[in-house]
Amino acid sequence: MKVINARLRHQAELFTVHIENGSFVSIEEQTERLSAHSSEFDANENLLCAPFVEPHIHLDAALTAGEPEWNNSGTLFEGIERWSQRKSMLNEADIRQRALSTIELLVQNGVQAIRTHTDTTDPTLIGVRTLCALRDELKDKIDLQVVAFPQDGMLSYPNGLKLMEEALEIGADVVGGIPHFEYTRELGEQSVKKIIELAKKYDRLIDVHCDEIDDPNSRFLEFLACEALFHDMGEKVTASHTTAMHSYDNAYCSKLFRLLKNSGINFISCPTESIHLQGRFDSYPKRRGVTRVKELREADINVCLGQDSIFDPWYSLGNGKLLRTLDFAMHICQMMGYKDYASALDMITDNSAKALCLNNYGIKVGHPANFILLEGFDDYSVLRKQGEVLLSVRRGEIIVERKPAQVISKPWISTL
Repeated sequence: MKVINARLRHQAELFTVHIENGSFVSIEEQTERLSAHSSEFDANENLLCAPFVEPHIHLDAALTAGEPEWNNSGTLFEGIERWSQRKSMLNEADIRQRALSTIELLVQNGVQAIRTHTDTTDPTLIGVRTLCALRDELKDKIDLQVVAFPQDGMLSYPNGLKLMEEALEIGADVVGGIPHFEYTRELGEQSVKKIIELAKKYDRLIDVHCDEIDDPNSRFLEFLACEALFHDMGEKVTASHTTAMHSYDNAYCSKLFRLLKNSGINFISCPTESIHLQGRFDSYPKRRGVTRVKELREADINVCLGQDSIFDPWYSLGNGKLLRTLDFAMHICQMMGYKDYASALDMITDNSAKALCLNNYGIKVGHPANFILLEGFDDYSVLRKQGEVLLSVRRGEIIVERKPAQVISKPWISTL
């Protein structure tokens, strides 16, 4: 395969990209625009980009909104109640069908790697078993990581710790947690220590739902970062949500950021879901309830964006488009300066790949030929246009291809 007239991120020139045996073999700068032969793919000066990475989603819960009841208050905690109702209806066929439909939706929108949180507070662990099996079946088609996630608390749920360890024995790739949802502060801290202990025992990554609450006194993030630092595990540790950070005062955050930077941990924000779920106890002024994405970026701390939910008890919308999530984040987090735009795609590509510890990710000679083609010539134009993913290639094979939308009717204003 040969792609010509391609733009690459942060480069002004056009490039020709050669692919053989599923890998990038050369990336050559062009001196002029080329005419395509039948064996070549013409990028038409659109942006060739590393694939999108979905770092935080719940495939076991996807496409279940309204089953058996809707989350009428729209709150996080009613969402947890509604999911508790839905769990009794789970079976392998149900989870497979919904997970595959959601994965296909993500793939059609340029995603080639996914991290899914899967509930372990279910004595059958059917979600973990099913998604681990799907991961293995789809390993040649998509990178899928399964997080063992104790939705109702690792230590507050009956046999929660035993179920967590069983999930890791089954094969979950990542140890999850939810310390702010444990019954007490002490149990929350104990759960973080257990997460670290299990990750070391089973040689797994860590991704914790951390301080997903408006409470400014919820400060498990500092505890998680400190444990990661002391155990030298920062690169393998991710703090998801951290929405309480939006309620922390600046004096505390100035101290906290020093620890976060030194720890080397990663952050995932889910802005569309957080702005919907948080701030529910406020009248006005009303908090956005999204973590400090802009400040984390400015501090050179790795932060990326996920969708979290697609049509489930916590979020009844969602369409699989990470460009939509990025667009929301830029607005919500007030990252609307040109310098913010210039590297915006990092938060749904490179930064996410770093958080997931993906190997050989990116457009580089010798790497697997995984890439997407986006409408636009740089991060800013892609973000502004919010166009479709025109092409998705995995190991040199086209898995998605579409043409840019075209206006068929004749423009009428210019004729007046």
